[in-house]
Amino acid sequence: MKQIYWRPRKVSRILLFLMAVASVSGILLTEKFRIRREQPFNAEKLAAATLAERAFSVIRRERYARGIPLESNFDPARSGLIGPYMSSVTTVPGALLSKQTSVNPNFAAVIVHYLKRLKIKEGDLVAVGYSGSFPALNISVLAALQTLRLRAVIISSVGASGFGANMENLLWVDMERILAERHLWEYRSVAASLGGIGDQVMGMANGGKERIRRGILRNRLNLIETKDFTQGIVQRMEIYKKFAGDVPYKAYINVGGGTLSVGTSTGKALYRPGLNRRPPPGALQVDSVMTRFMKNRVPLIHMVNVPKIAEAHGLPPQPRTPPVPGEGKIFSRREYNRYLALGMLLAIIAGLFLFVRTEWGRRMLPGAGQGGQDLEQSV
Repeated sequence: MKQIYWRPRKVSRILLFLMAVASVSGILLTEKFRIRREQPFNAEKLAAATLAERAFSVIRRERYARGIPLESNFDPARSGLIGPYMSSVTTVPGALLSKQTSVNPNFAAVIVHYLKRLKIKEGDLVAVGYSGSFPALNISVLAALQTLRLRAVIISSVGASGFGANMENLLWVDMERILAERHLWEYRSVAASLGGIGDQVMGMANGGKERIRRGILRNRLNLIETKDFTQGIVQRMEIYKKFAGDVPYKAYINVGGGTLSVGTSTGKALYRPGLNRRPPPGALQVDSVMTRFMKNRVPLIHMVNVPKIAEAHGLPPQPRTPPVPGEGKIFSRREYNRYLALGMLLAIIAGLFLFVRTEWGRRMLPGAGQGGQDLEQSV
């Protein structure tokens, strides 16, 4: 059986040019007319960021009241939450980029985002491990917990790296107590350790160690005395178990690089910054509080590598002025208008059909109507 059909000898260059113009125009229009879309749980995120900003202000005023000067070179946003480069209670040098980036109350919205992804609801219990190195992030976590009305069992290590809560008369546990006394929330650590290398501030002068001990005692916290690495992990897990009772933990939040919490620098690097639902390859081989929670299938929120987390959620690195609650992709994102993109795609497809498969397209061919088409046969 024979079939007869018509096919143009070649595609019109004019047609190709018109379709190319239409395609490029569609791309440009789609890029230009992107829409700003509000992200889920925006009200809770904004409430948490606003609460964190209030807490930042409380600590800044307290610092002024205690006569602890701000160094604008280190703290250009004048947050009051960045300490000196070195002091008697400093454990190791600190990364200034990370510390400056952390003084953003919108990190509270990031924590809300992670907790909501885990479908954690009001009244659920989370475990928290703090170091004194990132007081601004510690506060952001507390603001998120308060906003979502979660229960928390918190253990802190008090020693801080450079540019953290390493002010001798204003340690992290002092800040924590002050914020509770100002009735921003009721969260307090149930216990605290010295922190630093081996969680025993190895290499720190005795004067610094004694100041940290006094800081823990004046805030009426149980002092965790660690004899070795494994025993320190066991002690912490026993405390978490004691205060939880039969209630399961829904997440473990780690802030900073506390030795026992992350399992030295190796464990800290194995887990991804941000949300970890499952342990990465090899992570379970490094013992730590994080690893033990993950072995019990408790997801991890790992607040390290602060610039990377900030970039992922549209928060600025090293803000020079105080960030305002509600700023960043964590609240809203510019997205493509799907309807516009679909409309442009359909228009291009319709144009191709109109000019290639119809008489209009054939009329645009050179020599159309004058033998410019071949009659072909196929069997």
